[in-house]
Amino acid sequence: MTLDHLRTEFSAFQQALLRSERLRILIVLGTIAVALLLRTLRTVVVGGSENVSSWLITFGLLALFAIYESAMLIAVNRSIRKGQDLGNAVWVSNIVVETCLPALGLVLISSPSIDLAYRPLANPAILFFFFFIILSVLRLNPTLCRLSGLAAASSYLVAAGYLGWRPPLGEATSLLSPQKAVVGYALTLIVAGFVAGVVAKEVKKQVDAALREAETRRQVERLEHDLEIARSIQQSLLPSGVPLIEGFEIAGWNQPADQTGGDYYDWHCLPDGKLVVALADVTGHGIGPALLAAVCRAYARASFCGRGELLATMEQINSLVAGDIGEGRFVTLVTVVCVSGSSRVELLSAGHGPLFLYALKEDRFDEMGAQGLPLGILADLVSEPPHSLDLGPGDLLVLATDGFFEWANPQNELFGTKRLEQAIRTSREKHPSEIISDLYQAVIKFSAGTKQQDDLTAVIIKRK
Repeated sequence: MTLDHLRTEFSAFQQALLRSERLRILIVLGTIAVALLLRTLRTVVVGGSENVSSWLITFGLLALFAIYESAMLIAVNRSIRKGQDLGNAVWVSNIVVETCLPALGLVLISSPSIDLAYRPLANPAILFFFFFIILSVLRLNPTLCRLSGLAAASSYLVAAGYLGWRPPLGEATSLLSPQKAVVGYALTLIVAGFVAGVVAKEVKKQVDAALREAETRRQVERLEHDLEIARSIQQSLLPSGVPLIEGFEIAGWNQPADQTGGDYYDWHCLPDGKLVVALADVTGHGIGPALLAAVCRAYARASFCGRGELLATMEQINSLVAGDIGEGRFVTLVTVVCVSGSSRVELLSAGHGPLFLYALKEDRFDEMGAQGLPLGILADLVSEPPHSLDLGPGDLLVLATDGFFEWANPQNELFGTKRLEQAIRTSREKHPSEIISDLYQAVIKFSAGTKQQDDLTAVIIKRK
């Protein structure tokens, strides 16, 4: 995991923590408003000087506390905007201040009609200790939850002591006596804080998991966006139309197995009027082979300048590719040079095969292998001279990558070269683009729904 990734995760968690604290404060402010409303209604309905006096104390206490919580809310919102943490001192002081509210309620709003020994027990303000302990879970910090329980127990005992409670040291009092009940309440507050810590720990795990999932989803979406851009760039490098050359019909087609692939086909006219048709297959598929395919295309276009022999040109391309390609990778490249108005074509394959020649007159397929090693295997290309082929009317020269004949069906049976030949033979009278389309449909039908595992690329040159 990179340092930037850790920073991102930490920042995301801090933002989630601050938003959770903001929610907690809003709940506290809402509860204060409800408590004031209910206390006011009670005072209006019941009346009496004691109620009015108690209402004034309650109003003043809750109003001061609401002002404090509002200041905390402003600080939290500022930290969210600036992407900063509040700091441990703020968290701890907030816990201390909040646990003082129920303690002050015990001291200031105790009814004089209740026996002094029971005043620390029979006051609704005690419930606010548990209220703040429960809300401490939203801080997503088990330590702060435990601290909240300890602070609540401490402030409760201080308030009880102010009201006259004394710890039962060595006294043989009943477990139900007020003295021991106060100790029981304090221990309950401590236990509640530790239970809240356990809950906060589990909630924190869920929040961490959700943040990691969201970050992973963002990274995947970003990667898919980048791959889609790479795919559009790679597709834009393919020829946009069919070449126009007297005596030939030519078509090409490509479909990567992923967003990007390691196959490409290309054609371009040379200054002397010849047409160079190329098809390449880089080992693997994905973004790496796609980049290498783009580099190979650029080298091939730059090397074919209309002068020199086909073999010498391929040797130059190999030298350039070998200088860039990594160990364990290579490129198979087949090039065909067509001359306008001539029936003869020149073909040289560096590691790409099999290649297929269909003779219409004899209704015969000939498979041809490569003349040389793939590009990038050695610094110097090892190859036989190019083939010179004489194409009769209706003859087809089929250049295809192994994604076609190595596509397997659910029974793990390969499509194979024989089925490829049969599909082409069936469509031999059609335009090369239609022949490629029929070939692809035949492969799809044979595969019976299995996933495409390799890139598909085909070029068909047909003699008119």
